[in-house]
Amino acid sequence: MGARLSTLWVVVMFNMVFADILTFIKPGALQEMWAGQAGVHVTPGLLLAFAILLEIPVAMIFVSRVLKPSLNRWANTVAAVVTTAFVVGGGSLTPHYVFFATVEIACMALIVWSVWTQRDAARAWRRERARVVTSGDQPRTEG
Repeated sequence: MGARLSTLWVVVMFNMVFADILTFIKPGALQEMWAGQAGVHVTPGLLLAFAILLEIPVAMIFVSRVLKPSLNRWANTVAAVVTTAFVVGGGSLTPHYVFFATVEIACMALIVWSVWTQRDAARAWRRERARVVTSGDQPRTEG
């Protein structure tokens, strides 16, 4: 499960990076940023806040591989919610951004779904294993 989560966070991170790169390619975008006319006043504090928010998916690539399942579930859920809010709140309605944001949000939804259904699957596996051990039956196979 850790490898799947980590890979999904890599996809989120790359989509965030490429959305920003394509936004900067838009004619005049960098000039507006340099002139401080990016819709908000760009300050060192604002850039630090963005850096922290952008670091979340980067950190989750590692964190999702090393945390125990219960902590992993909550860390991935909180990280996905915060990152989704950042993607939606800090985005634009340009077609390329909407595309990238859709992919990012779909990946984060899959992350949250995975960590919460994994618990149910693990619990069912433990119940089945306990039933087999105590009864001597053969394990049930699906399919």
